[in-house]
Amino acid sequence: MADQLDKTVLVVDDEPDVVRFLQMALEDDGFTVVTASDGLEGLEKARKFKPDLISMDLVMPKHSGAKMYRELQKDKELKKIPVLIVTGHAHDELGKADLEELTMSGPGIYLEKPVKPSNYVANVRKMLDMPDSGQPEKKSGDTDKLKEELESLAKDADPEKLKKIIDELKKK
Repeated sequence: MADQLDKTVLVVDDEPDVVRFLQMALEDDGFTVVTASDGLEGLEKARKFKPDLISMDLVMPKHSGAKMYRELQKDKELKKIPVLIVTGHAHDELGKADLEELTMSGPGIYLEKPVKPSNYVANVRKMLDMPDSGQPEKKSGDTDKLKEELESLAKDADPEKLKKIIDELKKK
């Protein structure tokens, strides 16, 4: 995990798995994260916590991201907060019209689900005028470490046992 940053992001999405995924990506980069499950709760938390950035879904029950954005724009303090839209409905009838309206009138950046954590965090940092974290993808670091461990184990392993293990893995 990166050093703790002095930045808070409000993540608003009705899908708990997406919220957790985005929250983990941001926290791993050092951000403080506040979450909400719909636009109404998002407005309440935006007023309470005054986040540095709001990341929100477009299509949500109760109060959509589009409605939430319009409400934010009515508040002279909240309308200064940058908004990043993260949606799975950029090209369908549920979200296309709202997304076109919002990208023309406000946030020019949106990301389509599924989003890569590194791309998501990079866009958050860009919108907050922060330098890139410079952290490599965890996947490559984990792969290198795993490769080293496997090479070390393979040196001392019985060739017959290795062949049996490889044959078993190929069956799966």
